Amino acid sequence: MKIYTREETRNALPFSHLIPALEEMFKRGCTAPRRHIHNIGTPDDPVTMLIMPAWSDAGFLGIKTVNIAPNNASRSLPGLFSTYMLYDRSTGEPVAQVDGNEITSRRTAAASALAAKLLARPSTKRLTLLGAGRVGSLIPYAYREVLPIEEVAVWDIDRAASERLVGQLYQDGFIAHVVENLEQAVGWADAISCATLSTKPLIKGAWLTPGSHLDLIGSFTPEMREADTNAIVNNSLFIDTEEALEKSGDLLQPIELGDLSRDAVIGTLEELCRCQCPTRRSEQECTVFKAVGTALEDLAAATLVHHG
Repeated sequence: MKIYTREETRNALPFSHLIPALEEMFKRGCTAPRRHIHNIGTPDDPVTMLIMPAWSDAGFLGIKTVNIAPNNASRSLPGLFSTYMLYDRSTGEPVAQVDGNEITSRRTAAASALAAKLLARPSTKRLTLLGAGRVGSLIPYAYREVLPIEEVAVWDIDRAASERLVGQLYQDGFIAHVVENLEQAVGWADAISCATLSTKPLIKGAWLTPGSHLDLIGSFTPEMREADTNAIVNNSLFIDTEEALEKSGDLLQPIELGDLSRDAVIGTLEELCRCQCPTRRSEQECTVFKAVGTALEDLAAATLVHHG
């Protein structure tokens, strides 16, 4: 069994290869059961384990395990550990262990870029990014693979994190600056991508410029929000999978209040990739893409690492 280090996993997943691999997997399809969630800690020391399996006709079975331990900060440890096991689907033989953190962060950014490729205006040059963490820091690079991104405005609750990312983006050829006024930065942008852990809306629909694209990556629990109800209900809404309607507070809270109908969703990422639903219909239309992640993306990434 081959073991891929973090660096080997990262090097095997350039966005120029990963984004097409995700698109092909969404077109081809795979079996991805709903994730298993187990609380295995104690009230004082909680630990949550997520198990995400998927398998495809290409011959592989994969399982990602994510362990989340919020109290690890007091132990000087990361709050999340993730591993990915890849098996031969026919024999069940383990063939590879891949770094789960790298797979998760890179496939998340790649999926958002894939949606932007299909929904944002082809002329999109200005990106406003909320969240300068592991996933957020990858978004400009993923977007640049599919859109002519030139300028990036970065906002983070930790200004120092924004400044560090802006410095890195500048070195890598972007025009980048730290956001001073979030409302102005949203109105300035052709695309807005949010990768935060916020529990209250950061983006107001009234701030969006006609024709812009809003990408919502955080809000993967019912309690989390990144955009207000106006942004969700008054624009063209797309989701990665139907699971988003069951997991994300950005969707669940407006649904529970009667402000949003499940039927308002125009299509999933699979339907977009298969040309089974409308995409952008005009230069003035605002599109919104809400993702919570899927094991399909993990399997596509792990297969690319091991099989090329």
